[in-house]
Order: sequence, then C-alpha cells, then structure tokens
Amino acid sequence: MSDENVRIEHDSMGELRVPADALWGAQTQRAVENFPISGLRMPRAFIQALGLIKAACARANADLGLLDAPLAEAIVEAAEAVARGEHDDQFPVDVFQTGSGTSSNMNANEVIAHLASERLGSPVHPNDHVNRSQSSNDVIPTAIHVSACLRIEQDLIPALDHLEQTIRKRAEELDSVTTTGRTHLMDAMPIRLSQELGGWASQIAYGRARVESTLPRLRELAIGGTAVGTGINAPEDFGYRVAEQLKRLTGIEFVRKPDLFEALSAQDAAVEASGQMRVIAVSLMKIANDLRLMNSGPLAGIGEIALPALQPGSSIMPGKVNPVIPEAVCMVAAQVMGNDATIGVAGQSGNFQLNVMLPVIAHNLIQSIELLSHAGAVLADKAIQGFEVNLERIQNALNFNPILVTALNPVIGYELGAAIAKKAYAERRPIIDVAAEMTELDREELARILDPARLTQGGLTK
Repeated sequence: MSDENVRIEHDSMGELRVPADALWGAQTQRAVENFPISGLRMPRAFIQALGLIKAACARANADLGLLDAPLAEAIVEAAEAVARGEHDDQFPVDVFQTGSGTSSNMNANEVIAHLASERLGSPVHPNDHVNRSQSSNDVIPTAIHVSACLRIEQDLIPALDHLEQTIRKRAEELDSVTTTGRTHLMDAMPIRLSQELGGWASQIAYGRARVESTLPRLRELAIGGTAVGTGINAPEDFGYRVAEQLKRLTGIEFVRKPDLFEALSAQDAAVEASGQMRVIAVSLMKIANDLRLMNSGPLAGIGEIALPALQPGSSIMPGKVNPVIPEAVCMVAAQVMGNDATIGVAGQSGNFQLNVMLPVIAHNLIQSIELLSHAGAVLADKAIQGFEVNLERIQNALNFNPILVTALNPVIGYELGAAIAKKAYAERRPIIDVAAEMTELDREELARILDPARLTQGGLTK
C-alpha cells in the first residue's frame, strides 16, 4: 500500500498501516496479514448475528448505566447497519484464524466503533465501548447459535416444509399408479408411486422434527460468560438482558444459557445441530438417487419417469439430457456430511474453558444449513414437481415381474411358486401365463390374486 492509500492505526502491540478507506482498525489488519489462508470469509449470516449481538449488548449496557444513551444509540445504529449487510466488504478476516474468533469479534468492534464515531461526532472505542461487558469467548459462541437459529427458522424449516408438501402433492396425484417395487436393486413386490413418494415425504418430515427438537438448545446463549464463564467485567444480569434484546430483535425465543462454563468450553449444541443436518443430507441423497435411477435410460435404464429437461447433458453427445438437479443435491449432501465430520472434530477442541475451533464450526454449520435450504427448494421445484411418469414402461415391467408369484404362496406353497417364477423368468413370459399352466387355478382367479394394485394393499391372499 502506498503512503497516500493508508492511515496509521495502533493497538496494544503498536502502530500498523491500514487501508485509508477501511472501516476496520489495527487488530483486523493484523488478522488479514496473519491469516492469508483460504480466502473464505465468515458467512453473511454470522456477520448478521454479530451485528445483532453488538446492538443488543449496547442496549443492555445503556439500561445498566454503563454507556451513555447517545453513545449507546450510535453503537446500536452502526451495529444494526452491519446486521443488515450494509458493510459486508469490511469483514475481510479469513475463516481459518484464531480459534476463539477474536479476530472476527474485533473486526466487528472496530467497524462498528468507526461507524458509531462518525454518527456521534466523537470517538467510540472498539473495546471500551462496543465490546463493553463482553469477551470474544462469549460473543462468538453466541453468534454461532444466533446465526444457526436464524437460518434454520427463516430458511431451512420453510424449505423442508415446501419439499414435503410438494412430494405429498405428487404422491396424491400418482396414487393410482402401481409400479414394481425393488429391494437390493432387484424386482420385488408391487408398490404404488404414492407409497414410494410418501416414504420420501416422511423422511423430510422426520428431518424437520429432528431439527426442531434441537432448537431449544441452540436458543441458549453464552453471552454473559465473558472470558472463562465467570462473567468477569459484566453485570450479573447482563446475559439475560442481552438475550431479551435479541429476542426482541429477531422474534426468536433466545435465553441466557444456565451454565456458562459449558457454553464457552463446549459446542455440543452446534455439534448436535450439525448431526441433524447430516440426517437431512442422508435423506436428500436417498431421494435424489431414487430419482436418478427411476429416470435412468431412457431406453437402456429403468425409465419409469422423465425428469424435467433443464439443459443439454453432453458437450459431445447430441440430445443427451442428464438428471442435473438430483446430481447437484447429492453433491450438497456429500458436502454437508463432510462439514459434519469437521464440526465433530472441532467440537472436541474444547480445551479447559474454551473451544478453540469456533470459526470453522460457524462456517461449516451455517454452510450446511444454507446448502440444505437451497437444495431442498430446488429439488422440489425443478425435479419432483415436474417429473412425468412413463405408464407404458411401468405396466410392461409389472406384467413380466416373476416376483408377483409371491402372492400365490399361501395358496400353492413356496416351492411351486419358486418353480413358476424361474420358468417365467427363463422364458420371458408373464407370470399369469406360466401359473395357469402349472397350477389348477383358473385364469380369472389368478388375475385376481396377481393384480398388482391389490397387492400394494398388503394382507393375506384370499
């Protein structure tokens, strides 16, 4: 940086050159220079949470008589601007930084102090004023919980609801379609498409319920614990007041965590939430792979359905169309599973009174929530809602499915049934034709017993 493009800032370690137009100060600049690692910045949702927390803290400090009202209001206005995303370019610190997230906390403090100073017309100090009654050690765990709750409640749960309802609507539309069930990827007894899709919808509903069951623990915040959980330099009821302010700002039922030592030293609630994201990812991958297989072909595969044609599938094979949405969803699922592994390792890094992998937990958890939110919506709108059913292909497969003979077991026994199935498969003949030759049952009775639609209702053959 040339001299005309910089200004001199200082912190407890001395002077430092900072870009002249930057809102941050010396501690942020040190972090920028110390951690040129990934180019990944902390997520927007995390910066939003930091802004909300700093606004809530300023109001709590004012209520407690620790900040003058004009000073507190200037901090609140600046912090809320940060929360709205008006200064995202002023948060350059890499995800892979100090494990406590101190660099990101000081980045927020410095930016908010700079903005508040401009509003107030007098200096606002990043530590003494913006960070009053706080430590990075309670602010960053609080920001993880706040950002995760916001994205789950505002994005993920609505996306899962939409996906479930889209699947259930298609299931209702396709209730009359009976297809070949498959176990071990091999032909099995018949199933209605509504039953197959209903299973998918239930997976999503259970996933949503699992996430919702985790939210009460995510709503518990570490704020007020300050450095090691004792609350040093903070009024006794500071954390409770901040939680109330955050509840007012977001509409989410945040509370101060009962045990602040656990809140700082462990990230078990974030690990738990990540585990729920992993379950949803597993569900989405199962559904996406089912769609890929059902769509396969269209001539040499299963070809039961045709997914919407969204783009050319090959740069060399004209006319080829691929199942791009399920493929993208599978990649999202793989990423979320990897994120969960990282969060699990990071969660173990609560050494004595502080977890020291907080930024990577924040990054991966928020990414998982956002990826699943977007993937769920895309899967609903661009794959499930618009796929078409190949009724002729489905009916032909049903007619020649030798496993239908299972319905005859109670009447003719397993051994004869196996012989009929083998013969039908070897001769590529409909099971009803072979059964008519090898049993004493008339064709009308066989047609009734072997009716695929009736067989989807379960029960004994009568």
